[in-house]
Amino acid sequence: IDANFFQHLPYMDSFNSERGYNLVNAGGIHIEPVALYSKKVSSLDELKNGATIAIPNDPTNEGRALLLLQSAGLIKLDENAGITATPQNIVENPKNIKFHEIEAASLPRVLLDVDAAVINGNYAIPAGLSASSDGLVVEGADSPYVNILCVKDGNQNAEKIQALANALKSQKVKDYINNTYKNGEVVTVF
Repeated sequence: IDANFFQHLPYMDSFNSERGYNLVNAGGIHIEPVALYSKKVSSLDELKNGATIAIPNDPTNEGRALLLLQSAGLIKLDENAGITATPQNIVENPKNIKFHEIEAASLPRVLLDVDAAVINGNYAIPAGLSASSDGLVVEGADSPYVNILCVKDGNQNAEKIQALANALKSQKVKDYINNTYKNGEVVTVF
């Protein structure tokens, strides 16, 4: 495989660290924002004391979900936790939120069983959820979780990789994303 296009930078960094690989970013293309969704409340103010929120249980997206909840003022994380935060890193939880760590692909299916769930865009879209219209809190385009074109280190400047990166960053791709995902479910970063 010359390249892949399914991961964000924190995932790649985690993969490199865990497996001893040396993959690199050959270009950021888009973000599929995570959002907090609910079928039981329509605003953050309606979340009751002791509410249950489901979050992804994988290392990179769990921290991402908790950072989203922190940005909404629902929790405060230890300042050293960063993108690898887990519920154990929560230092303030004024609403006594309970967290259920669930496999990310299952989050849309458990949405009716919890008060809210932080769901990745790639799972929210097929479930008919729109970040801009259904999300109580939505990750911003400045997120570090940009989906990237990923290659083995040393190949990022290869002519065929540069051609692929340029094609992915073309106006045609930008127009396709903007016309296909009109509600902010996918946002280009180039």
